[in-house]
Amino acid sequence: MTAWFGLDRELVERLVRGLGGLESAESVDGPRADGGAERVPKADENVGTAGIRAAFARAAWTMIAEPGDGVAGLVVGALGPAGALSAVLERVGPTELQRRILGSEWSSGSGSTSADAESEDPAAMPASRVLGSALERWRPRLVSADLVAACETAIEVGVRLLLPGVPGWHPGFDHLGVHAPHALWLRGAPDAPSGGRAIALVGARAASGYGEHVTLEAAAGLVDRGFAIVSGAAYGIDGAAHRAALGSGGVTVAYLAGGVDRPYPAGHDALIRRIREAGGAVISESPCGSTPSKWRFLQRNRLIAAASAATVVMEAGDRSGSINTAGHAASLGRPLGAVPGPVTSPSSAGCHRLIREYAATCVTNAAQMAELAGWIAVDADAQAFASPEERRVRDVMSARSPRTVEALAKASGLSPREVSGVLGALDLAGAVEERERGWVLVGGRA
Repeated sequence: MTAWFGLDRELVERLVRGLGGLESAESVDGPRADGGAERVPKADENVGTAGIRAAFARAAWTMIAEPGDGVAGLVVGALGPAGALSAVLERVGPTELQRRILGSEWSSGSGSTSADAESEDPAAMPASRVLGSALERWRPRLVSADLVAACETAIEVGVRLLLPGVPGWHPGFDHLGVHAPHALWLRGAPDAPSGGRAIALVGARAASGYGEHVTLEAAAGLVDRGFAIVSGAAYGIDGAAHRAALGSGGVTVAYLAGGVDRPYPAGHDALIRRIREAGGAVISESPCGSTPSKWRFLQRNRLIAAASAATVVMEAGDRSGSINTAGHAASLGRPLGAVPGPVTSPSSAGCHRLIREYAATCVTNAAQMAELAGWIAVDADAQAFASPEERRVRDVMSARSPRTVEALAKASGLSPREVSGVLGALDLAGAVEERERGWVLVGGRA
């Protein structure tokens, strides 16, 4: 009987198949200098076998390493997920682990290979004591029964394992370098994380009426401009952003700090279910059964920033966790916006600080937020010279929700024939597009 990672091979294959891993498994589990997996088969392994091993190993790494563990990211990048997992199972010491890393393809592409150098480069070879400490963290958490139970639970509730480099994996995650997730646990539409452009709307849990109102207006306006909404499913601003996106017929994605089988907060159980049932997704880098912690919330924020074309802080106090998300967005070079509030309101003090000290762009409406992510508004002069009929048709069209000629006629007060004539002219100008269920605006988008 063949064993993989101390488990029966048939069990591993069944778990990976159940998690959808065979549809997205990497070709092999070999290392690559940039931290990814090789796409060329090894001579002594067939592609399917290596892909299954790599997929299962990545699932294991989400359990044994905390989110954002840069040492784990470096070791997996150097040895491949399966090779790195085998090293932990074999209980190799830090010196032997260093030797394996230095003998890998990673070492030829790394800026520093000094085994004991104290370097600020996160991709440099860790010192022996750093590797030793990491091994002490990982080994107690590598419990086969716990990993199998997490995978079984995931399969039971319809969770998929999303791996790097496959459809649905947002390329922004790779910009996190050694701090990128090993894999993601996804409940909902597999392509939602990378489907189209997205903007993160984040803010305080203890949101004011003003903050929630601005968020509802912004999320609805961004959906109309063809954006998906990304947030963290928390109370306050996050919940308002998700609800507005759903109410406008848009796609929204929620990143959780715990397992996707345990909706958090519990009061948002129905909201989280609506997100995944409406074509969105609920995602975590921690396996099923994991509980949220302060550290995991902070690390979850980097995924929100990485998966978004821009991040906007809607309302935040000085100590709000959304300031942490803003920091991740800034470090990734993503556009950062902040909504101002009353100068007397402590709930907006964090936003004012971002504008004053961190060069966040002051934004007050959906159009300005969309511009952060590259959306270009329709030229005002061109609109001024448009016919009254064209302006009326444009006003009742959406970039997200297709509408029939009859629906546009009813909303604009024009006859179906007049609407058809306007749509024909706009179609020739590339400003509208006909889809299966009707017409949508495409002009004004970058």
